[in-house]
Amino acid sequence: MLTMDQRFERLEEKIKTYLPASDTKRLRDAYECATKQHEGQLRKDGSPFISHPLAVADLVADLGLDIESVMAALLHDCVEDTDISHEELKHLFGPTVADLVDGVTKLTRVQYTSKEEEQVENLRKMLMAMAKDIRVILIKICDRVHNIRTMEYQSERKQREKSLETLEIYAPIAHRLGMQRMKWEMEDLSLKYLDPIAYQEISEELAKQAQQKEAFMLATQHAIQGRLEEEGIRGTVYGRIKHIYSIYRKMYIQNKTLSEIFDLYAFRVIVDDMPSCYNVLGVIHDMYKPVLGRFKDYIGTPKPNLYQSLHTTVIGSSGMPFEVQIRTWEMHHTAEYGVAAHWKYKQGLPTGQEGGDDAFSWVRQLLESQQDTDAEEYVRTLKVDLFADEVFVFTPRGDVINLPAGATPIDFAYHIHSAVGNGMVAAKVNGRIVNFDYRLNSGEIVEVVTSKTARGPSRDWMKLAKSNEARTKIRQWFKRERREENIAHGRAMFESEIKHQGISIALISSEEVLPHVLKKLRFGALEEMYAAIGYGGASAQKCANRVKEELVHLNRIQTEKVAEKAMDLPPTHVQVEAGVAQAGNRKKSTSGVIVEDMTDCMVKFAKCCTPVPGDDIVGFITRGYGVSVHRQDCPNAIASRAKPQEKDRWITVSWDDASQNTYKTALELTGKDRDGLTLDVAMVLSTAKMRLISLAANSLPDGYAKISVVLEVKGSADVISVMNKLNQISGVYQVSRMSG
Repeated sequence: MLTMDQRFERLEEKIKTYLPASDTKRLRDAYECATKQHEGQLRKDGSPFISHPLAVADLVADLGLDIESVMAALLHDCVEDTDISHEELKHLFGPTVADLVDGVTKLTRVQYTSKEEEQVENLRKMLMAMAKDIRVILIKICDRVHNIRTMEYQSERKQREKSLETLEIYAPIAHRLGMQRMKWEMEDLSLKYLDPIAYQEISEELAKQAQQKEAFMLATQHAIQGRLEEEGIRGTVYGRIKHIYSIYRKMYIQNKTLSEIFDLYAFRVIVDDMPSCYNVLGVIHDMYKPVLGRFKDYIGTPKPNLYQSLHTTVIGSSGMPFEVQIRTWEMHHTAEYGVAAHWKYKQGLPTGQEGGDDAFSWVRQLLESQQDTDAEEYVRTLKVDLFADEVFVFTPRGDVINLPAGATPIDFAYHIHSAVGNGMVAAKVNGRIVNFDYRLNSGEIVEVVTSKTARGPSRDWMKLAKSNEARTKIRQWFKRERREENIAHGRAMFESEIKHQGISIALISSEEVLPHVLKKLRFGALEEMYAAIGYGGASAQKCANRVKEELVHLNRIQTEKVAEKAMDLPPTHVQVEAGVAQAGNRKKSTSGVIVEDMTDCMVKFAKCCTPVPGDDIVGFITRGYGVSVHRQDCPNAIASRAKPQEKDRWITVSWDDASQNTYKTALELTGKDRDGLTLDVAMVLSTAKMRLISLAANSLPDGYAKISVVLEVKGSADVISVMNKLNQISGVYQVSRMSG
């Protein structure tokens, strides 16, 4: 095993291959500084901490970035994990390196009040970092790649959290930047921790097929190479198998088997120039039968992340479908490393406008679209903008416009300009009038008909628009032009949601409650909230949920006092005092449970037995957390009720028949361990049309497997129905509800 110094020397040699005139003394100074700062610190696997910055710097060098980027990679954890400051780094290594380190550090420093706000802020910071200096996010992606490579040493909870964050944020950004190699690696390793059984099943099947298809792959590769030589075309041919996460998405989301995935096997042909790409395409179509509708020309219409290549799917002589990708060496390098392949510092171009060219205009658009948007909505639509497949359409003048897959003429109009979208009265595709909900296809010519007398967008357009850009511009129009209408529309939506939750609007508007509710919602007045809901800047359901949380919080102190006295008072006194604590009894309970005839007592559902309507239940007064509801047959409840010191804390509870709430419940399935068992379970749950919260599977040493699922149901009838369906799966011998 190489020492840290030997690894650094290899890093120096790598940099000299693409930056022969670079000052490696500054690089060594940065390495020695990082080594000194991290002295005595160890990683989870017991290795010296400096091994991580070295690995990140090595990945940065693989991207071919400048010397300052490699130095920043070596120093990227110093400000956060050691005593050195930004000012000291600036003094030692200059403002550029110090600012890069600061940018990387700030991406993970702040804590937030909700998961949505945390994700929005992380995304916003990354977009701002990209707009200011794209190197920050490139270093951060390298940092995440190495972290997920060594994730095996983290706790299971940390593995899942980091893997999910990687899939939802880092992989999409790497995709948008064209860094396919790192994107694929992050996706595959994240899947390994998020769904280990599926990862193993696909890996084993691919390994098995690779052995079976090795002769096919070699024969096809030699056939293409030989034909190119006959035609006088100089090119390199090699085969590959699709990466695991991409297969997983098609199998589990599109409900396909491995045999139904056309591009499971692919061949790349890399040539010297662009004309040769089209010559090779003709050769391939002469050798093999092309699959209609499976040809894409990303050379003539490159993807926004700079990707260029010809894609065609053909049928081999043995009837096996496979994909062929044809590109030049420059295109290949771009496909592997994305924007880093065009790094302007390697050409010695002026600095200071790292995010200023057209290649990064999408970054500014995503930043602008964050304004006036609810956090949850922004996260959802931003992921669409970052990670969706694309369609390429033409303006009447022949300009190419790329939009998310499923985009409509509304998205096209607002992509051109806000005024075009706001003034649109009709749309034409290939010269024919189409509806506004028409889904655009690649290659179509789109024309927007506008009018000066247009009344502006319709609220329905928010549902039809696919892109975050279009939705944001529609929201901005309604915010600016229709305030009174927004207030009326938003009030109706909010009051409907509040009514559904069983909460009185009079209770919210009372002098004792309103200030607390507004503070929770972060609005100065109810009208501001109504207006935001009206133009789409806030969600009525989200606001209602926060109001509900605040009402529970306001009652909590009194409920806690009741719980504290429970040991000294008989149950009837507890009932009276808890009743006084409420802000006013309502006809419905917000939790779906009535506690000794009270509808508003603070309630939580025991995780040990996950009760749902239809179960016989009993309540336990906790210390400080209201009433915990258990199933009467829960072993924990039975054991506790037998203890004399806890007997008086058990009280009568019942289900509110008028409640429309849904509830989480946990099931445990045991069956024979076999390939596809987890997939069969997932398919049954999908067809049952119940919201799946989590699914975890484990192989047992006796040849069996145990699968735990958490579902959202309306009552015990749903539970019984889904248990019956799960029991019908081949090899399953027991399905039970978890208890105790």
